[in-house]
Amino acid sequence: MMETSSMPIDFLPIVLQILVALGFVVFTMVLTHMIGPSRKTKDKLTPFEAGIEVVGNARNPFSVKYFLVAILFVLFDVEVIFMYPWAVNFKEMGVNGMIEMFIFMGMLLLGFVYVIRKRALEWE
Repeated sequence: MMETSSMPIDFLPIVLQILVALGFVVFTMVLTHMIGPSRKTKDKLTPFEAGIEVVGNARNPFSVKYFLVAILFVLFDVEVIFMYPWAVNFKEMGVNGMIEMFIFMGMLLLGFVYVIRKRALEWE
């Protein structure tokens, strides 16, 4: 059996493709910046958010509870998404798959109990 080893010349097509892609990006950005209109008016420089006029200061502090609830929602939502492939392949995975999913769901439940005990979801 013959061993094959990689030589630096073998990576030349990959390097060329990366250089062409980067060159295209830089060329496109420079070209659009040069030939595009650059009229700066007061209306174009004002902040715009979903068609609503700006009211007040954007630096007002938010409650940390809001962000905590949002992050916990994303965390538990993403973990629940992992249950879908298990449900689709339930028969093929057999008893071992069911035991592993019970372990996963138990850990998920432990995390949820921890969040409840720390009162992370309670508003004052």
